[in-house]
Amino acid sequence: MKDSRIALVTGVGRLQGIGRAICVALAQKGIDIFFTYWNPYDKQEFPDTKDHEPAEIQKEILSYGVRCEKVELDLTQEASIAILLETVQQTLGTPSILINNATYSTQTDLSTITATALDRHYQVNVKATILLTAAFVKQCNGTHGGGRIVNLTSGQSLGPMPNEIAYAVTKSAIENFTKTIAHEIAAQKITINAVNPGPTDSGWMTEELKEMLLPRFPTGRIGTPRDAATLIAFLVSHEAEWITGQVMHSEGGFIR
Repeated sequence: MKDSRIALVTGVGRLQGIGRAICVALAQKGIDIFFTYWNPYDKQEFPDTKDHEPAEIQKEILSYGVRCEKVELDLTQEASIAILLETVQQTLGTPSILINNATYSTQTDLSTITATALDRHYQVNVKATILLTAAFVKQCNGTHGGGRIVNLTSGQSLGPMPNEIAYAVTKSAIENFTKTIAHEIAAQKITINAVNPGPTDSGWMTEELKEMLLPRFPTGRIGTPRDAATLIAFLVSHEAEWITGQVMHSEGGFIR
């Protein structure tokens, strides 16, 4: 059944990624999809990434009978926010769902941290997320039956993340941002929540790491992108209108 809503999902460039799983889960609900990707970053962090993956993701989404458009966009550039929302409006219409999934993550510790590394993490993980959210809220403006915003985090508030200084501090800001603005946008019938999917096998785990992590999952398996996508699909549903300002640690009981 067609939902008639439009979802904007950032950071959807890899077939194994959480972004692709989110798009598929929403498309299965009849929601039109617009997604962004940035191949230079994906190839930097995941050298096996292929140029055709975004097109394959779009083809899969279209197979569910919904509309789907995409754009390759560098979210470190502030001008990208206005370009993105204008492109969504021109190709699909006004989005009422925003999933801030794009992230920037490289290993940093006190001996290797640089101003450049901090800036890049901040530009994507904090600045782009906040500015895109602000622009999204403004264009919603209470005229489209409200809206849904979901931010992706990684459980930074639950414990230390060794060798991830820049990533940990910038992503933790999004948890506070989510809680802080929930009351401000509630009158517009817009909800905002954050999801921490825990350690998820989305293409970055080595077999050795999986073997080490598996005993810490009492469910007997490691998290998959679909686990996060299923929760997010619920949070953007009409049934979830009473849930806002929450940080949900959906980790399958992961033992830290």
